[in-house]
Amino acid sequence: MNKSKSAVYPDLKDRSVFISGGATGIGAAIVEAYAKQGAKTAFVDLDEKAGTALAKRLKKDGYEVRFEVCDITNIQDYQSKIRAAADAFGPISVLLNNAANDVRHSLESLTEERFDELVGVNIKHAMFAAQAVAPMMRKLGGGSIINFGSVGWMMATAGYPTYGTSKAATHGLTRSLARDLGGSGIRVNTLVPAG
Repeated sequence: MNKSKSAVYPDLKDRSVFISGGATGIGAAIVEAYAKQGAKTAFVDLDEKAGTALAKRLKKDGYEVRFEVCDITNIQDYQSKIRAAADAFGPISVLLNNAANDVRHSLESLTEERFDELVGVNIKHAMFAAQAVAPMMRKLGGGSIINFGSVGWMMATAGYPTYGTSKAATHGLTRSLARDLGGSGIRVNTLVPAG
């Protein structure tokens, strides 16, 4: 039987990594992948039960993982969680802005309050997470910020105009930050998962 082996990236060992929305789904897979590369992996999520279980399992296997419950739309609290992770694991050198909510809604049903909530979880947090880690990365001489995009807006998928708008804006955020931070050795990319 031919068993596939995972790639090993020695440069990730002991790096301080921070991931939003890491308790379930793609986020949990990312947390596990970084932890298994030897990175000091911190993540936040609203799902306390799933996040605690994931962190407990990975710690039991000997990996350095830190989980905190966090509402990433509360920017002050979110940035304090990022700083706490840096205090525990060292300055953040890899940031993955993964958290999002692709809840379906119609244009007619959308309220101003709901729009602000969805923008908060789909793009606003990424801007302010980058703001929190950029000084750390500058002091380190570089780093990597990865913003998660979506093929949904590219394919003009219906049913979630706020999510589509936010994910299109993610590409603008990436390009702007890449220009602003690139001179400090900070790479900024958009990763677009596809199923």
